[in-house]
Amino acid sequence: MAISSLSFACRPGFPLRPSLFHGIQKVRFSSVAAIETLDVQENVIKGNSRNLGDCKAPEWKKLSSKELGLSNSLISMPTKKVLNGLKKNGYEVYLVGGCVRDLILKRIPKDFDIITSAELKEVVRTFSHCEIVGKWFPICHVHVGDTIVEVSSFSTTGRKFKVDLRNDIICPIDCDEKDYVRWKNCLQRDFTINGLMFDPYKRIVYDYMGGLEDIKKAKVRTVIPAGISFQEDCARILRAVRIAARLGFRFTRETAHFVKNLSRLLLRLDKPRIMMEMNYMLAYGSAEASLRILWKFGLLELLLPIQAAYFVRDGFKRRDKRSNMLLCLFSNLDKLLAPDRPCHSSLWVGILAFHKALADQPRDPMVVAAFCLAVHNGGDILGGVNMARKITKPHDISFHELTKPQDLDSKMLIDEVVDFAASVKQVLNWMTDEYYVSLAMAEYPQAPYSDLVFFPLAVYLRVCRIFECSRDGPEKGFLPKQGRKIDYEMLGLGGLQEVRHTFARVVFDTVYPVN
Repeated sequence: MAISSLSFACRPGFPLRPSLFHGIQKVRFSSVAAIETLDVQENVIKGNSRNLGDCKAPEWKKLSSKELGLSNSLISMPTKKVLNGLKKNGYEVYLVGGCVRDLILKRIPKDFDIITSAELKEVVRTFSHCEIVGKWFPICHVHVGDTIVEVSSFSTTGRKFKVDLRNDIICPIDCDEKDYVRWKNCLQRDFTINGLMFDPYKRIVYDYMGGLEDIKKAKVRTVIPAGISFQEDCARILRAVRIAARLGFRFTRETAHFVKNLSRLLLRLDKPRIMMEMNYMLAYGSAEASLRILWKFGLLELLLPIQAAYFVRDGFKRRDKRSNMLLCLFSNLDKLLAPDRPCHSSLWVGILAFHKALADQPRDPMVVAAFCLAVHNGGDILGGVNMARKITKPHDISFHELTKPQDLDSKMLIDEVVDFAASVKQVLNWMTDEYYVSLAMAEYPQAPYSDLVFFPLAVYLRVCRIFECSRDGPEKGFLPKQGRKIDYEMLGLGGLQEVRHTFARVVFDTVYPVN
């Protein structure tokens, strides 16, 4: 089984060289309900020029958080404690990155990132439970109860470009020393909508990169030209997919071009990094949209060739609006999750294995029901069979993974459940076998070659444990989940009871839809 900083000056500069800049066509306005009333002309200190390729220095905006509807009440208590601790010691503190974007959109941020004028050693001295982590990009982890708040310092966030852009990126006009420091930091962000900085004490949002304009247009745009940005850090391609999926945004024309055409750079990433980014996509409530975008831009056949092969066999087009069983499974998973209520990675990996086994050998819907009930009940196959036989609700007849119901007695059902459990285990072995993965798209010569296996051994073993009970019989001492309420803390930690319960709910909602 295969399991430092860039020197800038506040002075007129030169435009980007044509070879480095790819023109961005004007995009259509796409309304975003959360900011329909946003008027970026009010309380704007500076103008609205934003492109790094402009011949004149870019102008910037400083807006009142009240105008944006951004409330400090949405900031988590652990984050407030860290902000207050640094502020009381005389340091400047800001929220930065995706959390500012999400607060503007009235969304719950996955986490909060703080940047401060304090040195990291000064942050450590400020808090009793704090440590510096990271070799190349050191930050502080401040422990507040069970929560870790990440704090970076302006002094350690310098950037070195692989391509020399020092003569091409122009400092904003009329910037003072503090503006320059903030702008320089925002220039390091991956996307303009992540390049916002919020002072929760002055209640001002600083926008040096045109992020508010792109939020209003519902667009994902790189801060520096996308071709350069993605080659600097190809993981940004996956982050672009994640952000677009989670927010329902679209890529700008330039960003979309390089997401597709630089996709093979992803194979250079370390497997743990790929696993982390895929988990962000599939475990936080935007899995269906993520899979659709990965497929649309030709990334799925590199990252999940087995699932890409399923889309091809299903006749699923790149821009297909219809659904299929795989997408329905993840759509129903999304309904139970959120950025602040994720699941453990073993759940979505288990769903992939379950679906692959069912797609390879379609089953009677009652067999699927009995299997899920047996999993939920910790291996009580007979109990699961008896409960499944009482189901009178019609199944979804649109899925070719489900056969027409047959008249199966209890003995036959038990045998089918055990056989299906063995199939799921076999699929798990295939999903972690580089040779088998490489064969997934072999019959489609136009597809890129990929034998990528990024699931770690620990996750593989956890998924095995989810399903092995339905083959081996009842687990001693296992107590099935009662009721429908999910313990999200345990689900995020991979608690067997919660993972099995949620898996069963997702499958039942898919096979036997409410309406």
